[in-house]
Amino acid sequence: MSLSDSSSVSLRERKKAKTRRLIREHAMRLFREQGYATTTVDQIAEAAEVSPSTFFRYFPTKEDVVLADDTDPLMIAAFRAQPAQYSPIEAMRRAMKQVVGEMPAEDWDAEMERQELAMSIPELRAKMFDEYTRTIEMLTEPLAERVGRKPNDPKVRNLAGAVIGIAWAAWLTSREDPKRDLMARIDDGLKHLDAGLPL
Repeated sequence: MSLSDSSSVSLRERKKAKTRRLIREHAMRLFREQGYATTTVDQIAEAAEVSPSTFFRYFPTKEDVVLADDTDPLMIAAFRAQPAQYSPIEAMRRAMKQVVGEMPAEDWDAEMERQELAMSIPELRAKMFDEYTRTIEMLTEPLAERVGRKPNDPKVRNLAGAVIGIAWAAWLTSREDPKRDLMARIDDGLKHLDAGLPL
């Protein structure tokens, strides 16, 4: 591939990311203004100045606008980049801190709004469990790579499930006490997991 080909691929990817972000921003604004249930895909597409078919290229359903986590690929890339001497849990802690630390404040606020909406709408909250299953499966491959096991190894899946469970528990606790930083809660939970979950 030539340099110009590489540049055009990069430009296409940036344009796609910009369009995806624009659709989500307008969707979240409409959800705030008129409610999730009454907002239609056609309204979101019109606000974002894209066709409904373009909307569906980026988000298969209206639910996916809220449920899809765009930080997942960033987290996996950061995890894979951690030095080999770190344990899987320590590498995960460092990856999370890196991704969140590099995230602009407005993006983090948008992420918190997205998660809060997902928790507050019953049909979205029910579908979050499907998203957690997908995330566990997504985590198994890089975790398996780090420890030299296969992704379907039960111990690898146990660890992936434990990491997601800790994030879920931290989020529930943060909703009860929003004054404490969510990422600090997740980091504490991962340290607790690394210590063997003593009570």
